[in-house]
Amino acid sequence: MKLTVVGGGSTYTPELIDGFARLRGTLPVTELVLVDPAADRLELVGGLARRIFARQGHPGRITWTADLDAAVDGADAVLLQLRVGGQAARQQDETWPLTCGCVGQETTGAGGLAKALRTVPVVLDIAERVRRTNPGAWIVDFTNPVGIVTRALLTAGHRAVGLCNVAIGFQRKFARLLGVDPEAVALEHVGLNHLTWERSVTVGGRDVLPELLAEHGAAVAEDLRMPRALLDRLGVVPSYYLRYFYQHDEVVRELRGKPSRAAEVAEMERRLLEMYGDPALDEKPELLGKRGGAFYSEAAVALTASLLRPAGTHGGAGPDVQVVNTFNNGALPFLPDDAVIEVPAAVDARGARPLPVRPLEPLFAGLVANVTAYERLALEAALEGGRERVFAALLAHPLIGQTERADRLTDELVAHNREHLAWA
Repeated sequence: MKLTVVGGGSTYTPELIDGFARLRGTLPVTELVLVDPAADRLELVGGLARRIFARQGHPGRITWTADLDAAVDGADAVLLQLRVGGQAARQQDETWPLTCGCVGQETTGAGGLAKALRTVPVVLDIAERVRRTNPGAWIVDFTNPVGIVTRALLTAGHRAVGLCNVAIGFQRKFARLLGVDPEAVALEHVGLNHLTWERSVTVGGRDVLPELLAEHGAAVAEDLRMPRALLDRLGVVPSYYLRYFYQHDEVVRELRGKPSRAAEVAEMERRLLEMYGDPALDEKPELLGKRGGAFYSEAAVALTASLLRPAGTHGGAGPDVQVVNTFNNGALPFLPDDAVIEVPAAVDARGARPLPVRPLEPLFAGLVANVTAYERLALEAALEGGRERVFAALLAHPLIGQTERADRLTDELVAHNREHLAWA
């Protein structure tokens, strides 16, 4: 089994490598290719990757290259984890929206739109080259904004599934609080990428969410940095990203008063790359846990294994169930079929198909419908370009929605991303 990781020079990659090594019984990788245009980073990350495999006794072969076509040739699956413009672009995404009184964040609001505009054309070019070289390969997208990027891939007819670590992160946290194995916890995780709610937490066939909130609500709220009273009133656990909507003005004040997350990550990456260059290091360093992407490797291994498992090898159990990003196809009837939602889905060699979803409460459905409309306009702007399309997407976003603000943000976005926008 050959896997290719695009963006293999990322400091995230050792987390993924560690998962491949530990879970080789689930995903028996024989060849792993890391591809990245940054040769210096790739050399450091690739060397550590080989040492991790060696320490854990994994027999697979790891190579790295800047040649995308060679890297994807013969691959069974291609994992995307790239960042167009690097941390410098992220730094901009997190700062210029603040000057307009809007949250500065890399996947939400104006910064998220900027990232989508930079990313979608690059990802689609990669996917077309995968299709030309290796049309049977699956594409697993971990590149943000995952919902918009996955919708672009699926709309273009690519064999793609989007992946986020929010659901698996909640599963692991809830299991720890409840004192059960993570595999015993099933989540009713519903919404869009970075706009989801846990509506039930099932253990042993019983929904334990009410008692989870009653006994551990304070700990959950503290982790989310949301008021405990809000969780009690909602009766669900929102993802951390809902904080940008539920407490927008408070978050803007916080962000204006401290260094950006991009600056923190850039310094962390500098330190991580120094560590990766140590020939004695043969495991992922503890610092990597603060970088983000917790449990990404477990989710990626499980999803990729399900997509690549040959038909008839489930022992009659049918497809696996995993939380992914895929076409709605009627699961949420108030959304178009070609919207991309994040819900539990049946996953096998045919792809991902959303499982039935209980009717979504208006409190949540209204926001989902609004952001879905924004994502459609964002994708149009990414594919077709033009200032008016950017303006329309910003005007439609529930965190912006004012003409003067959307106009100013449009000018800022174009000015800060001109080198990445072919039409600008």
